[in-house]
Amino acid sequence: QEQLVESGGGLVQSGGSLRLSCAAPGRSWDVFATAWFRQAPGKEREGIASIRGQRSGGQYRTYYHNSVRGRFAISRDPAKNVVYLQMNDLRPEDTAVYYCATAARSMPDGGELDFANYDSWGQGTQVTISS
Repeated sequence: QEQLVESGGGLVQSGGSLRLSCAAPGRSWDVFATAWFRQAPGKEREGIASIRGQRSGGQYRTYYHNSVRGRFAISRDPAKNVVYLQMNDLRPEDTAVYYCATAARSMPDGGELDFANYDSWGQGTQVTISS
């Protein structure tokens, strides 16, 4: 399993922005999909954004949870072997530990934000939004 390393978390005020990074040092990023999940205290881990590993029609297909669509953007830089999560208009309810994960194999349609479809995980990075 490849080792994933998240970075970029921190404390920001409501309405602010952060960019999280997920890297796989020293390894190729030959996976079906990469996703960001988050887990707030007392809540289940939820998938918030996913990006396919291969282009389709010239673009990487992306998927978002309704709670972050329009505010967050997932992207990847194959040259740097990094996947990003740009988070804008942050809210106190976005406070959580954020994890990146990869899926080596394909998954059923609609399963892009299901943690059961991902097999490699990072250690997480804390994101705290103050009101």
